[in-house]
Amino acid sequence: MEVWTKAADLLHDRHLVMKTSLRFVLLVVCLLPLAAFAQGRGPGIDFKITKITRSLIPAPQFAYTGGQSYQTDQRDRWLQVEVEFTATPELTDELTFKYYILFNGSLLTGEVTHVNIPAGRENRSVMYVPPRVLARFANNRPITENSCQNVAVQIVQQGTVKAETSLNRAAPQWFATLPQVSGFVLDKNQTPFAPLYWDRYEQIKSR
Repeated sequence: MEVWTKAADLLHDRHLVMKTSLRFVLLVVCLLPLAAFAQGRGPGIDFKITKITRSLIPAPQFAYTGGQSYQTDQRDRWLQVEVEFTATPELTDELTFKYYILFNGSLLTGEVTHVNIPAGRENRSVMYVPPRVLARFANNRPITENSCQNVAVQIVQQGTVKAETSLNRAAPQWFATLPQVSGFVLDKNQTPFAPLYWDRYEQIKSR
């Protein structure tokens, strides 16, 4: 009789161990998605660059009646680089966009800081390279859109890169080892395009 009692106790203990182990496994399975979600809140989650577009466009023409009027040379072309991006946070105080433009073998760089960025899937940033700068770095070659060989853009928040994308497929940070030429890539407020399309692009931080 004592043997049967011990056997019953042993079976009961094994049942408790199995039950405890099953509960532990279920707990781990439930926590795994939460852990993955927490790890996923890294670069590219809050902000993502969805499109980069390069275009050669003429300067805008304005009618002016208060004095002498001058025509812009419509043969000259500005290089416009437009970026579309998504933002998940309801409102972001400030984001800096760093542009790396490989033009005819020279890496032109510039940055613009946007403020008050709302959540959205079609937010935009834009930068420009003036006609005389293009002519300078074209080295007497014809200027076409293909003269702009590649473009990389980074979204930086408080010193941390949140997103990075290139116009053409390339290794991450392909631009890091190239000599950089700064001062020639202008934000919209530094160009004749400043008064245009206020509702298309994110607000630029005052200097």
